[in-house]
Amino acid sequence: MDTIKQRKNNDRKDEIVVHIGQQFPLTIKKIGINGEGIGYFKRKIVFVEGALPGEVVTVEATEVQEKIIIGRICKIRKRSVIRQKPLCTHYKKCGGCQLQHAKYGAQQAFKHQIVLDALKKYAHLSEDDVCVFLPLMMKHPFQYRNKSQLKFGEKDGQAVLGLYEKDSHQLVELSDCPIHMDRINKINRTVIKIIRKYQIPVYKERTKKGILKNLVVRVSTTHPEVQVTFVATTKEIPNIQKMAYELMSQHPQVKGVFVNVNVQNTPLVFGTQTIKIAGRDTITQKLGDLVFDLSPRSFFQLNPIQTEVLYDVVRDFAGLTGKENVVDAYCGVGTIGLYLSAAAKEVRGMDTVEEAIVDAKKNAKKNGCRRVSYFHGTAKKWVSQWKREGWTMDVFVVDPPRIGCDRELLDTILSSGAKRVVYVSCNPSTMARDIQTLREKYIVQKIQPVDLFPMSGHVETVVLMSKVKEKNSEKV
Repeated sequence: MDTIKQRKNNDRKDEIVVHIGQQFPLTIKKIGINGEGIGYFKRKIVFVEGALPGEVVTVEATEVQEKIIIGRICKIRKRSVIRQKPLCTHYKKCGGCQLQHAKYGAQQAFKHQIVLDALKKYAHLSEDDVCVFLPLMMKHPFQYRNKSQLKFGEKDGQAVLGLYEKDSHQLVELSDCPIHMDRINKINRTVIKIIRKYQIPVYKERTKKGILKNLVVRVSTTHPEVQVTFVATTKEIPNIQKMAYELMSQHPQVKGVFVNVNVQNTPLVFGTQTIKIAGRDTITQKLGDLVFDLSPRSFFQLNPIQTEVLYDVVRDFAGLTGKENVVDAYCGVGTIGLYLSAAAKEVRGMDTVEEAIVDAKKNAKKNGCRRVSYFHGTAKKWVSQWKREGWTMDVFVVDPPRIGCDRELLDTILSSGAKRVVYVSCNPSTMARDIQTLREKYIVQKIQPVDLFPMSGHVETVVLMSKVKEKNSEKV
């Protein structure tokens, strides 16, 4: 007993306290889930924004916790061969993407390792346990984002558009963004000129005064159509119709202009009331052979090119032959379910957001998908009812938000009787946590990451899980 106590006391003596402001050398081992470099110093994990694997840097500690240190680069002592000059002049301040300082080809390995690390930490699975393919990357990793959501602000007494600097409310003016499609950048610049011309006051969070809060611009990648929405504290914006027609005359691709009213002081961009000022109610976007009508608040993936790649993986993993009944949980406006429907016997989707179900039904009707049904409510409610009615579930598809699935949904999947589960995730950590729970009845067969957001630390994953008795020769 004394020996153990003495060893603990010695451990405490050997432990060196790290102070805020302290500088120390650090070798970067890998990239973290938010795109930061990761190294280890005095038994603590160190996160360093802007550092790359293989680099040796001098770091200054900016935050010290029990097990982690957050630091900033003071000097790069050994530079990585994959380091490059960021294309965006606002890159270090904006925070919208995290990896522009790394060559795009190298980002594939980063994102592959992020998925592997999450599986090891939260699902206790190694590369020997499960087949994790390399991420599917984009051919052209810039100008892929089809929607911008920028904040209005003021600089030198004039209206500007931008994003808050990371961890602050300091607005970084963005006159151009290499991630946004070029049409968006051009329209944003025109809007600012019009706002300045009509002297519309922008909203100031400190005083809670002003009108314009955000500008949301969405473009169709398959049709020459653009949608512009002003998010404001009131629907009574002076000269709003003149502004709308002026914008549409300068950019004929703008097919609809809207005002969304958001009086709440929250991080949420949209409020509940949207008023059309001019043009059409929707714009049109194709996804594969499907056509979707998008209103201002409709959810749609921000990278349509890679979304098709992602959904092709989902369809492949689902293994549909035309005889399977498919459940589409978190169905949203129906994109995944409709994408699978041509190869399925029947698709039934559900979502707790009633407006999404209304849109999903419209989309199913518009595309002539007759073997698809959508229901408002929880998966637990509908899966239980369908089982009582004798409807057999073959494939369970789930695409949750970043927080992952709640326990009720995981229990519903486990009790569904589905032969296969296809889990689509935008967060490797919560994905790994959830599949660990699902391993009670399912085996992880393979995982395919997809790079939906190049130049960022984000990575999408598609996981195929099958019932234990269906284990085949693939690595599990």
